[in-house]
Amino acid sequence: MIKIVGISGSLRAASYNTALLQVAAETVKDIVEFEVVTINDIPLYNEDVENSDGIPQSVITLQEKVATADGVLIATPEYNHSIPGVLKNAIDWLSRPPKEIPRIFSNRPVAVVGATMGGLGTALSQAAWLPVLRRLNMRPWFGGQIMISKAHNVFDESGKIIDETVQTHLKQFLDGFINFVESNNTKKHTKNIN
Repeated sequence: MIKIVGISGSLRAASYNTALLQVAAETVKDIVEFEVVTINDIPLYNEDVENSDGIPQSVITLQEKVATADGVLIATPEYNHSIPGVLKNAIDWLSRPPKEIPRIFSNRPVAVVGATMGGLGTALSQAAWLPVLRRLNMRPWFGGQIMISKAHNVFDESGKIIDETVQTHLKQFLDGFINFVESNNTKKHTKNIN
């Protein structure tokens, strides 16, 4: 069974992006191992801290979750038409030290989704992630998009999706991404045995 790690880019307790990942995990629970993680314990990056104290344990834990996953699903909010600082900060920490980038990120399948109360559905934030993913040498999947706008009308108070069209679209998106991850996993396995 393949393993996907879903990283929520919001610190808010009632985050629509965390809810989106939780719904995704529930949707595919019978076919993949899907773990939703948060970045709540990741400190602000400070090279002085890295040099004096090393990599924080919360960062190491998340590094290992990503490094052992077959694919990564990032749920990004959109702040001021771009990437949220807390999520970029977490990814910056995960890339430390730079020699760890190949082990943690390189060729790992990734997709970016997002939910917002605004009208653009995190389109600008998702686009802003592309240079970062390229730098980390990840393998973005472009076969579908999940950009939920007016999220307060899509989710109920418990974090469940109440819009059937969105739920159907999410299922189709997840099926496509899982196929992409499985294809990548098969290629890696074939390469290893040759």
